[in-house]
Amino acid sequence: MIVIDFSRAFTGGQSEFPGGNFAEEIRQTLRMLEVARPRGIPIFFTTIAYEDPSRDAGMWGKKVPWLEHCRIGTPLVEIDPLLEVKTGEPVIVKRFPSAFYDTDLESRLRGRDVDTLLIAGCTTSVCVRATAIDAMQRGFRAIVAAEAVGEFAADLHAVHLTDLDARYADVVSVEELIPYLEQSGKA
Repeated sequence: MIVIDFSRAFTGGQSEFPGGNFAEEIRQTLRMLEVARPRGIPIFFTTIAYEDPSRDAGMWGKKVPWLEHCRIGTPLVEIDPLLEVKTGEPVIVKRFPSAFYDTDLESRLRGRDVDTLLIAGCTTSVCVRATAIDAMQRGFRAIVAAEAVGEFAADLHAVHLTDLDARYADVVSVEELIPYLEQSGKA
C-alpha cells in the first residue's frame, strides 16, 4: 500500500497552496491502514520535497510555483499527523509526480515480493495517476482506492479515475478493498 503526498502542504490548507480539505480521503485511508497494519502489509508514504526547488524541481517547479515551499526539513513536507506514520513505514521523498521516478520504491517493493500496489493519496490527476501508470508499466497490479484519493477539482477527479480504471489500474471502492486487505498479509 502506498499513500501519496498526504503531507501538510496538501492537507493543511495553507493559503499559498491549492490544498485544502482532504479530510474524507484521509479518513478512508485510515480505514485501510487500520486493516493493513496488523496484517504486516507493506505500507509506504510519499512526500514531495526539495533541497533547493529552483534547482531540483526542474520544469515542474516552473509550472507549479508553490512547490518552492516544499523544502526538506520543513513542516510542510511532513506527512499529515492524522495518518500516524509507524516505525517501518518508509516515507519516500520524491521530486516529481511518480513515486517511482528517481526513487527506490521499485526495489523496496520487489524486495518485499509485492505484486500489487494499493494507492491512496493526492492528487488524482497528477501524482496518483503518474504512480499508477508507472506501477502498471513495471508489472505491478495497480489498485486505486476510489474514496481514498483526492483532487482539488471534482471534474478532474472523475475524469482521471475513469481513465485510470479504463487503461492502467483497477479503481475500487474502499468498502470492497477492506475484505481484500483482511485476506492479505499475516494476521
